[in-house]
Amino acid sequence: MTELTVALSKGRILNPTLDLLARAGFDTGVVLKSSDRRLVLKDRAGGINYIMAKPQDIPTYVEYGVADLGVVGKDVLLEQTAGVLYELLDLRLGYCRMVVARHRDRLELPIHFVATKYPLITEKYFQEQGRQVEVIKLHGSVELAPLLNLAEAVVDLVSTGKTLKENNLVEVEEIAPITTRLVANQGSYQMKSHRIREFVNSLGRVVNGSHA
Repeated sequence: MTELTVALSKGRILNPTLDLLARAGFDTGVVLKSSDRRLVLKDRAGGINYIMAKPQDIPTYVEYGVADLGVVGKDVLLEQTAGVLYELLDLRLGYCRMVVARHRDRLELPIHFVATKYPLITEKYFQEQGRQVEVIKLHGSVELAPLLNLAEAVVDLVSTGKTLKENNLVEVEEIAPITTRLVANQGSYQMKSHRIREFVNSLGRVVNGSHA
């Protein structure tokens, strides 16, 4: 049996991903039963190695062939990659939106500075709009930026909108819908095409069936 290595994103989408894999017929017990801090887990019977990694590292592991496949949010792919990975399937997990938001009391001000954790996405979006702004990268809560007069707008992920509302921010533009994607290393897709297609088809039947 051709062995596959799949990189899974730790965090909020891990449990929904494992549930999806289980419904597709894959034995995820090796991951669910792991009570230690091992980062590589082996399903020997199924011929799958699972790498547990931070979402931001998934594209790197897949690009360099450490993992054949990876499960990661579209926001990470937009920010880090430019066509170096094959995007095989929208898993329809972790839905949220990438938006531009502003302080509700300062909507009339022109936008000169935009704070975000996603500088590449932000720069590209405003360039495509023909709008010149200076992008300020932050690693923490970008909602602070308008409150402290650091920026007139922020670009961030929004799920329920609760955090924006609590900080007197309102969504003014949507950049892109964001969901979790299955991606592949280009070389692996060629060398392990049959096994990867089987894997994708198994997941696809569940994804499409549950969203008919």
